[in-house]
Amino acid sequence: MRTNHLAVLLLLAAAPPALAAENPAPVQGDYVVKNFAFASGESLPELRMHYRTIGQPRRDGAGLVRNAVLVLHGTTGSGAQFLAPSFAGELFGAGQLLDGSKYFLILVDNIGHGASSRPSDGLRATFPKYGYRDMVNAQHRLLTEGLGVNHLRLVIGTSMGGMHSWLWGEMYPDFMDALMPLASLPTQIAGRNRMWRRIAIDAIRTDPEWQGGNYTAQPRGLRTAAAMLNFVSSNPVLQQAAAPTFEAADKAFETYVNNYVKTADANNVLYALQASWDYDPGPALEKIKVPLVAVNSADDLINPPELGILEREITRVAKGSAFVIPLGDKTRGHGSHTVAALWKNYLAALLQASEKEK
Repeated sequence: MRTNHLAVLLLLAAAPPALAAENPAPVQGDYVVKNFAFASGESLPELRMHYRTIGQPRRDGAGLVRNAVLVLHGTTGSGAQFLAPSFAGELFGAGQLLDGSKYFLILVDNIGHGASSRPSDGLRATFPKYGYRDMVNAQHRLLTEGLGVNHLRLVIGTSMGGMHSWLWGEMYPDFMDALMPLASLPTQIAGRNRMWRRIAIDAIRTDPEWQGGNYTAQPRGLRTAAAMLNFVSSNPVLQQAAAPTFEAADKAFETYVNNYVKTADANNVLYALQASWDYDPGPALEKIKVPLVAVNSADDLINPPELGILEREITRVAKGSAFVIPLGDKTRGHGSHTVAALWKNYLAALLQASEKEK
C-alpha cells in the first residue's frame, strides 16, 4: 500500500498547475483560553489566541466537521502571511485546491506571535516559557473550545508550522485526515540549525541594552537576530542576482535589517527562537496514522537535503511520502514554503489519496 500511495503522489505531482484566483476575504477573531498551563509549570490566567478564518465549517450526519483546514505559520510569522498572492492566490480561490467556498480555512497566530498573547504585551521576560507542544495544545483548544471544530481535513504548516504538523500527527493522531509539513524535519533542533538560533538568541540575551528584558528601546542585538533570520531563509543564487556588487549587498542588508527592527520586538523574537526547545517528534513517528506528505527544497539552508534525515525518517511513517524540490529559478530557499506554485501538485495528490482513506 505504501508503494501505491507514493506512486499516486508522484503521478499527480506532475500535473500542470492551475491559474491563480482572487483571494476570499478572511474574518478575524480572538479566543481567550482560561488558565492555560504550560509544560514549564507556569500558567496564564488568560491566553489570547488570534485567528483568521475563511469559509464555514460543514458537518456530516454524526456532527463531525469534515472541511476544516488548519494552516500554521513559521517562527516570528503570523497567519496573515498566508493571505499573500503566492499562497492564498494559488490555493484559496474559486476552484483551487483549498477553495474558501468549500473549506473552512483556519489561519492561527501562535503563542508569542502576531496578535496572540506575547511577551511584548507587558509581561516581557516574565512571560511563561513556551514550547512547540504548548503551541500545538493551544491550537487544539482554539479549535475545539473556541471554534467548535472536532476534526480537521488537513493540517498544513510552514517551517515552525511544519514542525507543528509532525507533532499534530503524534499528539492527536485521530483528529485529522492528512498532514503536510513544509520546510521542516522530523527531528529535534540540533547541529547548525540550533547553532544559528543560538547566535540570534545570544545576540539579544547578552546585549547590555536588553536589560533582562526590561529595555526602553530595542537592543542592538535585535539587528543581529534579524540578519540571521534573513541569512538562513535566503537563496544564494537570488541574493547574488539581487546584490551583485559589494555596495548593493551592503545596501540590501541594511534595508532588510532596518525595516525588520522597525516593527519587531526583541523579547518576542527571543522567545520564538527558544520555543523549539521541546521539539523532537523522532521517537514517536510510528504514531502518525494518516497520509502525510513532507516537502522541502534543495536550497533550504535550515533543512539541507544532504543531511538525509527526511529520507531516513519518512520510512517510519506508515503512510508517509517525502519530496525535495530541486533548486530552480522559482525556489526561494527556506522561503519556498510559502510559494505554493512550487508544491501545490503534491497537495493535490495528498488530498486525493487521503480522500480515498476517509
